[in-house]
Amino acid sequence: MVRAGALTTVQDRGRPGYAHVGVPRSGALDAPAAALVNRLVGNPPDAAVLETTLNGCAVRARATVTVAVGGAPCPVAVGGRPAAWGAPLVVPAGEVLEVGAATAGVRGYVAVDGGITVEPVLGSRATDLLSGLGPAPLADGMVLPLGDPAGPPARVDAAPQPGAPAELVLRVTVGPREDWFTARAVRDLAAGAYRVSAASNRIGLRTEGPALERARTGELPSEGMVLGAVQVPPDGHPVVFLADHPTTGGYPVIAVVRAADLPAAAQAPPGTPLRFVPVRRR
Repeated sequence: MVRAGALTTVQDRGRPGYAHVGVPRSGALDAPAAALVNRLVGNPPDAAVLETTLNGCAVRARATVTVAVGGAPCPVAVGGRPAAWGAPLVVPAGEVLEVGAATAGVRGYVAVDGGITVEPVLGSRATDLLSGLGPAPLADGMVLPLGDPAGPPARVDAAPQPGAPAELVLRVTVGPREDWFTARAVRDLAAGAYRVSAASNRIGLRTEGPALERARTGELPSEGMVLGAVQVPPDGHPVVFLADHPTTGGYPVIAVVRAADLPAAAQAPPGTPLRFVPVRRR
């Protein structure tokens, strides 16, 4: 690792099934982007990739490898020469792959043929920032092991990928604790002019906007939390739980975001307008 960037971690599909023992799922925040770069280099969809944050990273190849960079659009260079984003690239042994700062969005994904083969923990190689499971966030000088290529790279010039949202629209199912809030608070959630806060991270997307008024005082006993839960702490500002979220919590959950909308949340920069749209339970 020549340049680790602001926050670069190893991610895969995560650790589902361990919430009962306090282990979050973790995994890539923008799972479709991670799956696409894996497909571009011929990896299976569960291979581990790098997830970058805002300003990318730079890595030197010890052997010739095929890579793909996706997720948040950014400039890419190999050996100092401009290269394609969103397409398979060959990086010769000794050359540096430079993943630049995101021009839109937040999180980029770098796949290498064979995948990143750090030691798995509970069946996953994902870095979990909350529990500390998995490899530590990358640092300059770190060496990452790679597996054997599983298949040929995709035969495409470039793969289409969704852009970062100009407005983040999150569909929510209201509940299970909406009774802890006033009727006005539930209306404010649906009608409020929220924005993505700069305090957001892999644990949760924090918001700026109308504070939601409680109808009850005190706190709930700790209860299970799910991916996409919209928890409301005492300051009244909703927090959307992302991949590294805690598995239990005592603040009331006013709604839950549809899982299909969470990849867009991973790519919403601070200041992005945000709307919560209530939908009926399925």
